Formats: sequence, structure tokens, C-alpha cells
Amino acid sequence: MRYDAEHKLRTRERILREAAKAIRAEGPHRVGVAAVMRQADMTHGGFYAHFDSKEALIAAAIERMFEDSHRQWLRSTEGREPAEGLRAFIDYYLSPQHRDARRLGCPIPALAADLPRLRPRCTQAYAAGARRLIDAMAGHLHALGHDDAGTLAGSVMSELVGALSLARGEPDRGRSDALLDASRHHIFQRLKLEHS
Repeated sequence: MRYDAEHKLRTRERILREAAKAIRAEGPHRVGVAAVMRQADMTHGGFYAHFDSKEALIAAAIERMFEDSHRQWLRSTEGREPAEGLRAFIDYYLSPQHRDARRLGCPIPALAADLPRLRPRCTQAYAAGARRLIDAMAGHLHALGHDDAGTLAGSVMSELVGALSLARGEPDRGRSDALLDASRHHIFQRLKLEHS
């Protein structure tokens, strides 16, 4: 049976969605092509109609993960003034919901520990995705008059990722929530984004 281009695209997206979930849950090195295809309700043999290797799948899934993060950025910031958009994104990023959504959240903390073992194609996808988020934040910081907005955005993203990672590693939910709250408050103060 022949399928149209739209069907192939939908199928590829289904595979990428399952691969992204597996990467977040297990790490990229433990992802198995057969398991991903099974989760996508497809046969292992159908894999090569979409990807030429497991490395290509991992790189494409990383790109997809960052696309999801960029969509979250847009949901937080579109139609809002720069300060309000930044506050909304930081509120989301350092929320208990994001902390608990390990299979859906930001790929930066999910993949950071695996980067040294990833192939260049995968690290390039990671770097491009991270740069896109940082550049988007830099645009808002620049609009707010911050000097060297690019460097500041990289520093803020590092703080966000670090706070989220520490909060995820804290087994005491109260302490984890407090860490998120304190980090959010500190970043708001640093960026002069305090709620009025």
C-alpha cells in the first residue's frame, strides 16, 4: 500500500515523539530502535523508511525535544510585553509541574550528563536547540535594556537548568519547592522582574 507524504510525516512525528520520551526516561544510549518502533505501533522494519541510523533518530529526537521547548517559550511569551513574558517563562520553568514532568520538560537538564558520550550529529542538535532558547531570551532581555543580553541570557538559562536539576534531585518535596521558589525570586530580582 502506498501512503501520501502527509502520512509519512505523521508517522515520523509519532516515532520522534516516542524516541523523545525514551531519551528523557532512559537517556539516549539506552534507547532501542525496536522498542521505540513498538511504542509507535510500527514494525522495526519500517524504521529505515524514516531514518538511516539510530544516530539519525537520536539527533532528530533531540531537535524535536527543543522544538517542544521553543513552543513552550512561545506559549509563555507571545502577546506579552518582554518583562511579563520572561516572568511567565521563568514561572513555568521553575514550577513544580515542570519539575515533575521529566518526560516532557526541557531537554537541557535531561541531556546534559549524556553530552560527552553523544556523537557530533547529536551534540550539534543539542547546541543549536540550546542556542535558540538562549537567543530568544536574549531578545527579551535586550528589549528590557540589559547590557550584553546574550551573555546574561546564557547565565540565566544556566541558573534555571541548575535550579531545576537540583529540585528534581531533592527527595523532600517541601525542600524542592522551596528551592524552586528561592531561585525564581533571585532571578526575578537579578533581572528586575519583581511582580508589582
